[in-house]
Amino acid sequence: MCGIVGYIGKRDVAPLLLEGLQRLEYRGYDSAGIAIHSSGKGGGLKTVKNKGRVRDLEAKVPARFAGTTGIAHTRWATHGAPNDINAHPHTDAAQQVAVVHNGIIDNSGELRAKLTADGVELVSDTDTEVLAHLIARAQSQTLEEKVREALRHIEGTYGIAVLHADFPDRIVVARNGSPVVLGIGEKEMFVASDVAALISHTRQVITLDDGEMATLKADDYRTYTTDGSRTAASPTTVEWEAESYDMGGHDTYMHKEIAEQAEAVDRVLRGRIDDRFATVRLGGLNLDAREARTMRRVKILGCGSAYHAGQIGAQLIEELARIPADAEPASEFRYRNAVVDPDTLYIAVSQSGETYDTLAAVQELKRKGARVLGVVNVVGSAIARETDGGVYVHAGPEVCVVSTKCFTNTAVAFALLALHLGRIRDLSVSDGKRIIEGLRKLPGQIAEILADEQRIAKLAADFADAKSMMFVGRVRGYPVAKEASLKLKEVSYIHAEAYPASELKHGPLALIEPATPTVAIIPDDDLLEKNRATLEEIKARSGRILAVAHSEQEKADDTIVVPRNEPELDPVLMGIPLQLLAYHTALALGRDIDKPRNLAKSVTVE
Repeated sequence: MCGIVGYIGKRDVAPLLLEGLQRLEYRGYDSAGIAIHSSGKGGGLKTVKNKGRVRDLEAKVPARFAGTTGIAHTRWATHGAPNDINAHPHTDAAQQVAVVHNGIIDNSGELRAKLTADGVELVSDTDTEVLAHLIARAQSQTLEEKVREALRHIEGTYGIAVLHADFPDRIVVARNGSPVVLGIGEKEMFVASDVAALISHTRQVITLDDGEMATLKADDYRTYTTDGSRTAASPTTVEWEAESYDMGGHDTYMHKEIAEQAEAVDRVLRGRIDDRFATVRLGGLNLDAREARTMRRVKILGCGSAYHAGQIGAQLIEELARIPADAEPASEFRYRNAVVDPDTLYIAVSQSGETYDTLAAVQELKRKGARVLGVVNVVGSAIARETDGGVYVHAGPEVCVVSTKCFTNTAVAFALLALHLGRIRDLSVSDGKRIIEGLRKLPGQIAEILADEQRIAKLAADFADAKSMMFVGRVRGYPVAKEASLKLKEVSYIHAEAYPASELKHGPLALIEPATPTVAIIPDDDLLEKNRATLEEIKARSGRILAVAHSEQEKADDTIVVPRNEPELDPVLMGIPLQLLAYHTALALGRDIDKPRNLAKSVTVE
């Protein structure tokens, strides 16, 4: 959950590394640091690091900090509080080795004890520092061998980049469970944990696999396994331009990404609709019709917003394909020794495609012989490579820590998958056409909702002083309520809880009072009157209500009216005004919207 960037070539390295860190700051922002091979008098490694944002590091880098090779890191703390000492890069006592590391070294306590017993003085509270000392103490002759020797002692996950004072012509990197991407330039090489740091300089990249290492030199690279066997990695071209990672005139990335949703949904639909057979084409599934008909159950796994999108997906699959389906947090599934059924289709959902809990669940499922599909945003990501096939959601780069457009596109991708499975099974042509018509309406309806932003902003200002809020919905509305509750707490820090509307009377109704507003998701479906009865229950306890509905709700204090689509697709639209509600509530409270406290974008640790 941190950002790594490195460079070797002919250019002055410090500005390049600082620029890369700025692009990766959404992955971690409690401290940052930089290490270079100095080209000044005496050479050797020079390191600057500090608690705080990348801008604080930039102010601290001295004017004479020259070199053409270096590594840098922006941190989201796991081991040790955010401070100057715990910031990366970490070095050995002699300043011969510098390491940046994403992931967690599970046996760091044991390794720290052994190093201390050998007389090594450890100065930080981190797990990473042990790796710098292990590399420095390795007896091997080459840097590659020193890193391999050190990694043999490591248990856990890592994406690392290593400098050594005795090997100024190279950077050595390695991956196990945490992303490492190489950027191929013209007589220069880059490394990063995310292509966002590379895209301004090259679109030719190589993504390392777990258990793979690489040596980068200015005019060459080679990849190999941790046991030294050569691998044949070929560069691929990044889909997005550098401008895709800019704010584009918006004040925050979150606002930009909310505003991009109509275009993003159009992109996930483009080229996939098959009007002739009232279905969709999903060529990447690698699942033929005969295999699809043998599947008796679907299990969807994800974390956070991906899990909530999976809940919407499970409902869509049940409704359209009539296959029993459910969603579960991947972080729970991987630890509960679940029964893996050969007739179950498993689907892993992740924006980054690198979410560690989800990736670990995929690997366990594959070990047990399950068929696993991926629904991810990042082409070539670990989950995309590990699964048997899947659907890319084509949301484009999402930089803000909280997910908006990727959540929406993931829900739409599940609608496509559900339609595809439904038409293979028992969904009629007329229902297929109905869903396709609804899908085509989505971009225009999203634009219509976004046009109502100023009214939603006024409502948000009224909620900014709330200490706690409730979100409720039934069946299709419940995953929307859960995602809206998550958005509000992530970005505004207001406590929020989501419940099925029918569960209020079984306990949570005790929390209702004038100071605790309720947001109710009320689609105009066969549960409309049941939902209106819930509003009556809340009003009887003097609760304030904001309804998200297809028409004004008499019992609500305020209603955000959204366009009506097909009932199965209504959840896609009903969540969007609540993204704006969370955004403007946070704005009214002066929050750091793109970098909410304690959170980071790609959760690549357990």
